[in-house]
Amino acid sequence: MNKTSYQIILLIPILFSNITSCNTNKSNNQPPHIELDENKHKNAKVIFENTCSGCHGERIETFVDRKWKYGKSKDSLIESIKNGYADAGMPSFKSAFSEDDFNELAEYIMNGIEIIKKLDFKDVEVKSNIFISESQKIQLDTIAKGIKVPWGMAFLPNNEMLITERAGKLYKLKSNKTLINIDGVPDVVAEGQGGLLDITLHPDFSDNHIIYLSYAIFKKTDSITLATTAVMKAKLVGNNLIDQQNIFVALPFSRTRHHFGSRLQFGNDGKLYISVGERGNEKENPQSLSNFLGKIHRINDDGSIPQDNPFVNQTGSIPSIYSYGHRNPQGMTLNPRTGEIWVNEHGPRGGDEINIIRKGKNYGWPIITYGINYDGKIISNLTKKDGMEQPVKYWTPSIAPSGIAFVTGDKYKNWEGGLLSGSLRFRYLNHSKIRTNKIIGEDEILLRNIGRIRNVKMGNDGFIYVAVDGSKNWSGGIFKLVPLN
Repeated sequence: MNKTSYQIILLIPILFSNITSCNTNKSNNQPPHIELDENKHKNAKVIFENTCSGCHGERIETFVDRKWKYGKSKDSLIESIKNGYADAGMPSFKSAFSEDDFNELAEYIMNGIEIIKKLDFKDVEVKSNIFISESQKIQLDTIAKGIKVPWGMAFLPNNEMLITERAGKLYKLKSNKTLINIDGVPDVVAEGQGGLLDITLHPDFSDNHIIYLSYAIFKKTDSITLATTAVMKAKLVGNNLIDQQNIFVALPFSRTRHHFGSRLQFGNDGKLYISVGERGNEKENPQSLSNFLGKIHRINDDGSIPQDNPFVNQTGSIPSIYSYGHRNPQGMTLNPRTGEIWVNEHGPRGGDEINIIRKGKNYGWPIITYGINYDGKIISNLTKKDGMEQPVKYWTPSIAPSGIAFVTGDKYKNWEGGLLSGSLRFRYLNHSKIRTNKIIGEDEILLRNIGRIRNVKMGNDGFIYVAVDGSKNWSGGIFKLVPLN
């Protein structure tokens, strides 16, 4: 390697990190997969892969998904690359590339920017409650409204529903669509991503009336409020919770207010699976078996530990851990065909994932990732490593998935057996086709720009229900998808 090319490898990451900054507030009206005409920009692609991907990730759509500090026109990009911005620490590359290289690299970057724009539908006006996608025509019926951040949904045997609101309220939705407050919920720290989070019913709820709530529990230490993920078991009697008992607390407590995880799912084995985020400390928590954070946990219905858990006899390990190496899993569901637990989890910028949870497996965060940091810096050069699981799917750019469900029954033609994920960032419902535990084809998009879809569930009646945060376009609440085709 000659000196000039060596300088390029060192300095190109510096250049791009200074002309760009993170943008996480765009919306998307197409499947979040970007097709670039790489034949048209072969040389630019080689330059990007050889000199930029080490710091900015392998996929250019992740790289361009941000605000541009010094302009994003072709002339602005060429000017930045050529002459640099010394005060910002960006060098000049005037002597490093030919004019053709400058032009092609700028066009390659602009091509990615323009495609990102095409995915943006934040200005799409929601004009009616009828939504059309490639294979569905859906009428969206309002089931409950006025709930600012609905997080969890559980369907009762009598066609009523329990709904958690992150601010700390639990509602019973009656069949006449009235909301009743349920008393006896735990005190929560409703800050950041914390609050009253998921809810699930005991498999024998019809007989025992037991429910489970995940929430952000807190304690004060030297006037500092610390928080973590906890699970409460309680009995629902009328409109009250009784016999409340915390059966799971994810240690240690932390000052942070994000990455609680908190989805709950009973498996076919009768065990309760709990997702816990790494609480923003990726360097220490997700790869350590000595704490609860960045893990999927598996417990008995009373909070005790199943003796067939993978680390139950390993000294120093938390016995409830079922899998580890997770960032922030906010969706969890049971595959009705295989009985496996599936999760979706937030990546950083790029690298959101869908994973099948398997006993004792390491899902890699942050050693392997398809994303980069919010400030544009590389987290890891690795996307694969022996002994670490690969996702079934990953998204770049990030869609911020929350809530996940398999489509069951025959009400939704062409969606039977498919997988639904709610997008917080792009504000749509994502459908993925599944074949033998693999996602095939392109994603299908529905409910464009109605609001941040917090959760998606199949109801006892065979209809799909979504929980949507309030927005300027749509009132927050619970909605039922009624197929019209």
